Amino acid sequence: MKINDVAAAIERIAPLELAQDWDNVGLLVGDPQGNVKNILLTIDVTAEVVAEAKKSKTDLIISYHPVIWDGLKKITVNGPTDVVHELIRSGIAVFSIHTALDSAVGGVNDGLAEMIGIQDAKPIGDYVDAPGGDIYKLVVFVPVDSAGKVADAVFAAGAGRMGCYSHCGFGGEGTGTFLPLEGARPAIGSKGRFEKVAEVRFETIVPAEKLDGVIAAMRRVHPYEMPAFDVIKLCNPQGRFGLGRIGKLAQPKGLDALIKRVKSQTGAKAVGIVGPEKRLVKKAAVCAGSCGSIIDAVIAAKADLYLTGELKHRQALAAQEAGLTCICLSHTVSERFILKKFARQLKKSLNSVTIRVSRKDADPFIWKNV
Repeated sequence: MKINDVAAAIERIAPLELAQDWDNVGLLVGDPQGNVKNILLTIDVTAEVVAEAKKSKTDLIISYHPVIWDGLKKITVNGPTDVVHELIRSGIAVFSIHTALDSAVGGVNDGLAEMIGIQDAKPIGDYVDAPGGDIYKLVVFVPVDSAGKVADAVFAAGAGRMGCYSHCGFGGEGTGTFLPLEGARPAIGSKGRFEKVAEVRFETIVPAEKLDGVIAAMRRVHPYEMPAFDVIKLCNPQGRFGLGRIGKLAQPKGLDALIKRVKSQTGAKAVGIVGPEKRLVKKAAVCAGSCGSIIDAVIAAKADLYLTGELKHRQALAAQEAGLTCICLSHTVSERFILKKFARQLKKSLNSVTIRVSRKDADPFIWKNV
């Protein structure tokens, strides 16, 4: 299997278009045509993780955080680029997903929202366009005996793709009517005679960038001089994409019970709490990692609880003054839980490779009661 094949499987789970524009995602080290037999999942690419990857003969590391954040002027064996140097020297590729997985349906933030029981969770902010851009529905009316030919033509031009499926469409039979006037050259019937024809209403979906080509392909093979068709712009059924999640809990919960559940499912050894410690949580927000920039939206929405990785001092003060309870898990602890789920998702489409979750990847903080 090639790295490009793995990249395609990753993007079906977390499309890179969902990443923030300041982020650095995708294949950051390696050859897209390189072969892959062993994959290692990690939050961070550290020297210990690279040593683990070499020991397990890893071909590709899929990291949550980018191993390269900014432009590099030099890559040397010593200094801040030593990990990148070792990756290249060892022939280990790195593909990073970060905020693409944050925004994705079923990703990190949806996982946190589910953990504390948020129902119908919505993104909080830092919105991004839906992956793939606008989608249209093409509806075309075709004589029954030509329906298959028209369908084949529009599918070949790029219509009918839904996730991992192609050639998606629907047809229903009915009766079409028309009256050819002076100057018409009808494929069926004759001028001045009212016609009734058994037709198929065929419909399929088309991405915006394929629309012109699909319509042209349809016109080329359609038997009618003037094909009857509709083009309808569709709303995104998944709503907005962005960072964080907010919503009401399916059942109000006490803060102590929620903390116990979160610690159990994330492996957190300790939590930092800002604001009231004893309360019944009815409405909550979550955002993995460092999401203090959207805390104003959480406060404005009158949430009872905000679960995140970390907050800056001024953001913690703002929450405290607003009466908002915040739970901080530590940056990477709020993210690491997703790796096992992500591994299971990848294995469904990458059954010919071995996928492991790193045992050396860990929170850089050591939490002690002193």
